[in-house]
Amino acid sequence: MLRPAVSDSLSDDEVRIRTDVFVEEQGFVVEFDDDDAISKHIVLYDGDVPVAVCRIIPGEGGECHIGRIAVVREYRGKGIGSAVVTEAEDVARSMGFRESLLSAQVRAKGFYETLGYEAFGDEYLDEYCPHVMMRKRLRTVTV
Repeated sequence: MLRPAVSDSLSDDEVRIRTDVFVEEQGFVVEFDDDDAISKHIVLYDGDVPVAVCRIIPGEGGECHIGRIAVVREYRGKGIGSAVVTEAEDVARSMGFRESLLSAQVRAKGFYETLGYEAFGDEYLDEYCPHVMMRKRLRTVTV
């Protein structure tokens, strides 16, 4: 059973996963930035094991930016990426955001499309890696 932890600051577990995935595996240099200080941070746990992370950066005009989405290598291909994005969308909705933006690595574009995101604008490089902006309207849930 996956358990989310949401906080206003970076946890050691989030730092470890982002460093492993983005710095060690993918070779990014600039992983941690000033946006970490203003973000909501989400860590998904499988029992006591941290398995995925992301952050929500508040935006203006009703939108937020979901980013730094990372899943531990051993847990990939098991729906964990979808689960952490869905959790982030739920948190964003609860914060009053109506739209989610994300900067997707082009190779992951299809994954985000399966979650309802649509690409817009031109591809661009973030460090050396091709990215594209994507967006999704966050529908309010009625009970």
